[in-house]
Amino acid sequence: MIQMDKISSSAENTIPQRAVVIGVMGGGRVTPAQEDQAYRLGALIAINGWVLLNGGRDAGIMAASARGAWEHGGLTIGILPDDNLGGCSPYIRIPILTGMGQARNVINVLSSHVVVACPGGAGTLGEIALALKAGRPVVLMGDARRLAGGALKRLGRLRYAESAEATIAAVREWLATGP
Repeated sequence: MIQMDKISSSAENTIPQRAVVIGVMGGGRVTPAQEDQAYRLGALIAINGWVLLNGGRDAGIMAASARGAWEHGGLTIGILPDDNLGGCSPYIRIPILTGMGQARNVINVLSSHVVVACPGGAGTLGEIALALKAGRPVVLMGDARRLAGGALKRLGRLRYAESAEATIAAVREWLATGP
């Protein structure tokens, strides 16, 4: 049994700081160059001490970014569309099984401090729209820029970056300015 009078008052006043979660969204079918950028992005997220969150599957942007973070000591979370681990990337440390299909994209977006959109298709475009509607900052990396037209840019919480390194710089800017 814990004796409450033995707990220091400084511990009572300490609020743990939450981890910064960077959501990485993108397609399951990508080019080798896009896969390389996603790997580098994941590595840089880990190096910065942030948590990588993605769709958890063992394909494309999800697999590459998770592997990059994992191989650089990062924590990876995968929000999976299914109710089982079939198709889960081996580089996902914390798999979250939802059984929600594409509806899980809302969890991806709302659980992220900043959303990085990599090349993808309609699903990635939907995640961009969800993020902007929820007021989350979005960085479009590389070829993902073509997914969002000028109308989305006017929403104000959208930036473009050509490389993983430029994306990390944009993420740092968003984090420094707050929600």
